[in-house]
Amino acid sequence: MADVTAPLWPNTTDAFFRDRDLRHVRQVGLTCVATGLAIAAGTDACDIAGSVNTQDPVSWSATLGRFGMKLAYLPTDVRKLRFYIRELVKLDDLFVVGIYTPSDPAAILADPRPDGWVCGSHLVVLHRDRVFDPLREAATDALRYDRLDCHTKRVFRVVPVRHPRGL
Repeated sequence: MADVTAPLWPNTTDAFFRDRDLRHVRQVGLTCVATGLAIAAGTDACDIAGSVNTQDPVSWSATLGRFGMKLAYLPTDVRKLRFYIRELVKLDDLFVVGIYTPSDPAAILADPRPDGWVCGSHLVVLHRDRVFDPLREAATDALRYDRLDCHTKRVFRVVPVRHPRGL
């Protein structure tokens, strides 16, 4: 019988950035990637913006390397965030989460436009049990986050730059 699910992380004992103090920051313009990564790294979005391609997580991970971090991909699919959130909270660490934000969820599976655009998406940071959404005024309780019904685009765990797993 085929496996139909996989744990997001192989164990629940790893703790990389649990004790990190994060500062919530609001994004300016369309800068959720730079702002989210800045929140995780403890820096300003302007320190990140010029060095990332918003659609290339490898560039995100390389940029975080300057701050002693990198991203490790977690095995997820397009299910809504609400199906992953409790497991992420239980892991009790630092994550970068991408969600799709189209006005019509059917757009997620649509063919791209000629320029490659499919639909909108957004990046947030989850630290322990708090979501740091750069579009919001403050961090919120992860289990009460108002976008749990958004479909998952990507989920990464933030790990130390020398960790064997990562982009």
